[in-house]
Amino acid sequence: MAASWSSSRDGEPAASRLLIERAHEELLAGNLDDQRLQHVRPLIRASWERSWRGRVGPEGAPLLEFVPEELEAYRLSHPLASVMDMIRALLLPGTAEDSGVIVAVGDQAGRLLWVEGDRQLRSLTGDMGFVAGANWSEDAVGTAAPGTALALGQTVQIHGAEHYNRLVHPWSCTAAPVRDPETMRVLGVIDVTGGAEAVTLQARMLVDATARAVESEIMVARLRARSEAPRARTTKHQAPSAARATLRVLGRDRARLEAMSAHEEIVTELSARHAAILLMLAVHRQGLSAERLCELVYGGDVSPDTLRPEMVRLRKVLERSAPELVPESRPYRLTAVLETDAHDVLSLLDRGAHRVALTAYRGPVLPESTSPGVEEFRETVRSALREAMRSEASLDVLLAYAEIPEGQVDAEALRLALEMLPARSPKRASLVARIERLESA
Repeated sequence: MAASWSSSRDGEPAASRLLIERAHEELLAGNLDDQRLQHVRPLIRASWERSWRGRVGPEGAPLLEFVPEELEAYRLSHPLASVMDMIRALLLPGTAEDSGVIVAVGDQAGRLLWVEGDRQLRSLTGDMGFVAGANWSEDAVGTAAPGTALALGQTVQIHGAEHYNRLVHPWSCTAAPVRDPETMRVLGVIDVTGGAEAVTLQARMLVDATARAVESEIMVARLRARSEAPRARTTKHQAPSAARATLRVLGRDRARLEAMSAHEEIVTELSARHAAILLMLAVHRQGLSAERLCELVYGGDVSPDTLRPEMVRLRKVLERSAPELVPESRPYRLTAVLETDAHDVLSLLDRGAHRVALTAYRGPVLPESTSPGVEEFRETVRSALREAMRSEASLDVLLAYAEIPEGQVDAEALRLALEMLPARSPKRASLVARIERLESA
């Protein structure tokens, strides 16, 4: 498969550009009930409203979040770095600089890491900040293919004036998220930007197929590495055994770090601050600047100087219990895989194993922690569990969910379970009583 960009307008939106522009102006003015908005595609209308409510500016270039040295280090450590040659081969065949399109690859936060392709187009899009290191998440620039694809977790196409930022109206784009083939967590996003050729049906198929090919290649590389590891240990008898480490944070005020090796298990109970730091590094596997890690652990008003001595103390703890987890700096990141019981629950939910996920859910993530990053991740896990229970779980799993603290306050889940119960079930009375208590509270 190789890209062949054409100027077909298979994906042209039904509404005219002028109508879309007028609807956009009404939205920016706060007239959310204006009838012209009904002519805009629902996906775009919903994204516009998210952007408007999030007070995203309709003009101006996004901020650069990496200086060149930080960007290069971050790119080298990113999971998609190993598949960039594949992406180039599939989407930029021949002479990439005369391809007629731009291909951008970003991380899961919407920050562009690679922006390649047609030289002339890149000189034009650079004026609006479409460059490596810039944040193109929906929170930063509003409706645009990279950020909206990440926000929705699906492939999207954005035509010209459908962009929230007026500077982007001359351009169209198609983007698809790339997921970890095992955990299904989003690793990043692949975007094609250009003229009408970037939003054809063919463009969507090519970007979709590239994302799937990348996921397959990542899985093949992992399987190859796993199959070669035993041979390497057999050949090199003095090589240390591969270690595994798990951070247990569900329902615990003090996280438990379990470092496993072939010879022993070392269990360490971490302080609340060390638990928050290690969890943030496990969540943000691509790495974090000192400023960003400090913000996630302490909040926005604390200097990174507060973080540094805590990192020194954490390193000393890890050197004794799990030396492979001692984090690197600039950016701070883990070079070894640290699993968490919270990520295990998310993975089980992604796979549809709701009963097992519910059994594995021991309670909120570090329930007493007030670190902003921990609170956000705690809500991510809680919300994923709640939405899975509401939308996909069977009756018996819903009833089990209703017994845990999160489920006990979820009136919608209780009503759904009530609807699913047989009319003569003895469980109906207690559910009705609980729903009534919630609604009267």
